[in-house]
Amino acid sequence: MKEKKRCGLIGEHLKHSFSPAIHGMLADYEYQLFELQAHEVKDFLIKGDFDGLNVTIPYKQTVIPFCAELTPAAKAIGSVNTIVRRPDGTLLGDNTDYDGFAWMLRAAGADPKNKKVLVLGNGGASLTVNAVLRDLGAREIVTISRNGENNYDNLERHADARFLVNATPVGMYPNNGVSPLNLERLPHLEAVFDLIYNPSKTRLLLDAQRKGLQGVNGLGMLVAQAKVAAERFLGTSIDERMIASITAVIEKETKNLLLIGMPGAGKSTVARGLARRLGRPLVDIDDLIELRAGCTIPEIFASQGERAFRETEHRILSEVSKESGQVIAAGGGIVTQAANHDLIRQHSHVIWLQRAIEELSKEGRPLSQSHSLETLYEERAPLYAMLADQCVELHSAEQAVNAILKGTQK
Repeated sequence: MKEKKRCGLIGEHLKHSFSPAIHGMLADYEYQLFELQAHEVKDFLIKGDFDGLNVTIPYKQTVIPFCAELTPAAKAIGSVNTIVRRPDGTLLGDNTDYDGFAWMLRAAGADPKNKKVLVLGNGGASLTVNAVLRDLGAREIVTISRNGENNYDNLERHADARFLVNATPVGMYPNNGVSPLNLERLPHLEAVFDLIYNPSKTRLLLDAQRKGLQGVNGLGMLVAQAKVAAERFLGTSIDERMIASITAVIEKETKNLLLIGMPGAGKSTVARGLARRLGRPLVDIDDLIELRAGCTIPEIFASQGERAFRETEHRILSEVSKESGQVIAAGGGIVTQAANHDLIRQHSHVIWLQRAIEELSKEGRPLSQSHSLETLYEERAPLYAMLADQCVELHSAEQAVNAILKGTQK
């Protein structure tokens, strides 16, 4: 029986990498994560027991001196993200990120030919992006860095840019919610490409969405480069159609399912049913608030007021919404705080659970008891509608669970 190839990924912080799942769908070989400190890279490359490796932040240039040879692409770019051990034991450095970014542009129908493009960052990923853009005929490519000639303090000189590519880790998990720049400074943009894939919508992409710009994250690029890397590892070809199908699967499995809707609509019950059916972790934000406060929500309202409750709710949402693959039940009024909107949308498929007003329970819900439900609904319905990816009417918990699952299959 032929022994399986031993492959993996080296980098600094890898605990939440999607790569093992992707490679597991591409072909049959071992694929492990190897978190290394800078001083460990040399020994691992010399003595490590592997046939092939992917390389991620911050070692795409660090590994170059330990490669006996670079492919023309890796040599031209000056960055390596794939290493193959050759029959004589020496290492060949390659760059499949080039293929990944080229696929990302093609899949988005984005043509940089004769356009000015800004590339944020000057690391290994930026070198690759620049190479692809040059080969595709971009009119002008400007690299923006913190301390270079073109930097974040003089962006106005590039206000005519049409495409923007973020090749920095700014906004990447776990440091969600920050953006490398304000898009208002680039009034002629048509599209924004963020190589980050976790969260699925960075602050930069959410800002682009608000401006009506095309916005694409890096998940498809990750899968596309992994497909080419797998071909290098195995010495065989893999159907390119697998890129889109694997991307869809990973996106579905890693995004949270987050339920919003009126108090008493049944979000907690439906969330429990979803979590049980899918085998996912369940997070009920109201339960977490009570657990941390050591008292009930009505007691929090009575002793501290709504403002204190909303602040705690926001902090907990900030924590849980950045994680992957959960079912989250959110409180009915969570949408009333604008600061929560990006948190809700950044890494979740958002479901508005709808129920007839006369069927909503008021028990244990201070605002429902002190306000007209009709008034609350009129205030909140536009917010639910704005944030929701899917709307489901609840007639029974089982029916709602089935409807949500059917909707997420599309």
